[in-house]
Amino acid sequence: MRILILGASGLVGGNCLKYFNEIPGVEAVGTYFSFEAPGTHYYDTLNPENPENFDVSGFKPTHILHAGALTHVDYCEEHPEESYRQTVESTKNAVKLANKFGASIIYISTDYVFDGKNGPYDENADINPLSIYAKHKWEAEEYIRNHTEYNLILRITNVYGDEIRNKNFVSRLMNVAAKKENLELKLPTDQYATPINAHDVAKAIYLLLKDNKTGVYHLASTDYLNRVQLAQKVLSYYPGHNVKIEAIETKALNQPAPRPLQGGLKAHKFLEEYPFFSFGSVDNYMASRKA
Repeated sequence: MRILILGASGLVGGNCLKYFNEIPGVEAVGTYFSFEAPGTHYYDTLNPENPENFDVSGFKPTHILHAGALTHVDYCEEHPEESYRQTVESTKNAVKLANKFGASIIYISTDYVFDGKNGPYDENADINPLSIYAKHKWEAEEYIRNHTEYNLILRITNVYGDEIRNKNFVSRLMNVAAKKENLELKLPTDQYATPINAHDVAKAIYLLLKDNKTGVYHLASTDYLNRVQLAQKVLSYYPGHNVKIEAIETKALNQPAPRPLQGGLKAHKFLEEYPFFSFGSVDNYMASRKA
């Protein structure tokens, strides 16, 4: 199994690269575009003909994991053309690459394809994206379904975990709390989601690839929290922290992009097929980091 990971300098891609390369019989290569993480190779998904790109032909991937994304939801709302390029056009190029080598394609999507009125969601729930970001993620999903024979679409949300840049919410909050830095946060009480550790995402993806699974899978842990609850859980591991939280409603934030409020995902389909798989909780992660 030879896996090319597009976007391996990010949270999900980076965890996948590390985990896959620990498995005998798996060879994984990770690429970056804007940020070079250790052990990654340059590849411009918007310009596959760039002579500086990693030599994909020499690697001959059997699987291509497209984990690169423009995930700043409000930025996407105000820059729709860039959002389209980074999300939809990059996916079209990844599909062409996969078809060229007869490789299966794995795409990382989001619970934002739902409107957040009746979450958490299973794979059969009605699609109704609210924001530019969400609409482009759904368009990318549809393109993959319509233009590839072997594909795997994984929806996740509120991903946290070990990350070289500590960009994810949990890691940033941990760093601030550990250093006892002063920070004031306005967090919504009405945005619910299912946080998941990126390491669990990597483990789940490997199982699905090993068994040649295709189609859409939702991955989620048992945590179902709003943003205030998530922050409070993290901060509970840092007595004496200097973080102040103001609990508000989403509408008070005046964010450019609408959010699905009652979001999150149900992993029943995945767990029915892998009943012994155990998703870790935020508490599990915090305890391991504080040990």
